[in-house]
Amino acid sequence: MAKRGGFPGGMPGNMSNLMKQAQKMQKQMEENQKALEEKEFTATAGGGAVEVTISGKKEVTKVKLSEEVVDPDDIEMLEDLIVAATNEALRQVEEASASAMSKLAGGLGGGLGGFGF
Repeated sequence: MAKRGGFPGGMPGNMSNLMKQAQKMQKQMEENQKALEEKEFTATAGGGAVEVTISGKKEVTKVKLSEEVVDPDDIEMLEDLIVAATNEALRQVEEASASAMSKLAGGLGGGLGGFGF
């Protein structure tokens, strides 16, 4: 006859280990997020004529323009270069975030918690 209030084969112990692993992962995720937010990502456009720096919080912290790119007769080109540099810096933030998450997911031992999903 099975014991009351538990799973046969010692499942409660495995569940406890799973919970500990989940808590550890959550702590690592929080630490990785904080570290990412403290980083800065810089991208350029127009051969370095425009430089945009973005924080890991996805906030623009700096825009640097070379004098030769500031042409009052061609404001559209400058706008396009700023957009291109900003989008590249944002892509770098996303790539760093995805890389950190994949490292954590790799610690699961395959699938979700090793269940093979």
